[in-house]
Amino acid sequence: MQTITSVITGLLTVGLSLATLWPAHRASAEMYVAGTAGVNFADRINSIAGTGPSAGVPDFNPAPNPDFDLQNSIAYGAKVGYFPGHRWYGIEGEVLSTTPHIKQLDSDPGIHMRVTTVGANFIARYPGRTFQPYVGAGIGAAIVHISNTPTVRSDSDVAAAWNVLAGLRAFITPKIAIFGEYKYVGATLKFDQAFGDLGGFSGNYRAQYVLGGLSYHF
Repeated sequence: MQTITSVITGLLTVGLSLATLWPAHRASAEMYVAGTAGVNFADRINSIAGTGPSAGVPDFNPAPNPDFDLQNSIAYGAKVGYFPGHRWYGIEGEVLSTTPHIKQLDSDPGIHMRVTTVGANFIARYPGRTFQPYVGAGIGAAIVHISNTPTVRSDSDVAAAWNVLAGLRAFITPKIAIFGEYKYVGATLKFDQAFGDLGGFSGNYRAQYVLGGLSYHF
């Protein structure tokens, strides 16, 4: 939790610092910092397979179906964005954290899991003065940790992640806006030490986020 809070604080600090130091002749460029929160309607981890000594083991999956169902959870994070010359396109850095725990399996009461995604998005928007619908896509890293259970060891993974998104921003003052956003996220996770000497498992993580937030524009 402390590491995640530090990353979010760092993003906001970078955004504020850049806005303060940005040369006056580039004042036409738009920058913003934002806080965001919402719900992760986690889909599942699918295409489950064993890794290490468990690779290729018949009937490896300990669940009653071929996927690991995930719990819905709260998500929160921060963004820093930049649009050159108030144009229709820009870039955005983002960190988002959530806890879509793995639901009960045949051999386990469930596995606590935290997913923190850090990435960069390309954003295309309608640059209206009051309302700005936007879409985007990006890549980054998913930092994932699972906790100890009676049958699973604590393990972590850092995997390549991708996302697509769509949203609407509404300005309530010339510099402050509220926004709502839908995001679909994917990554392939691998926990090689989850079963100790027996190896681990891998699978494709999929989740849908509905988020809202507040942004300050420089």
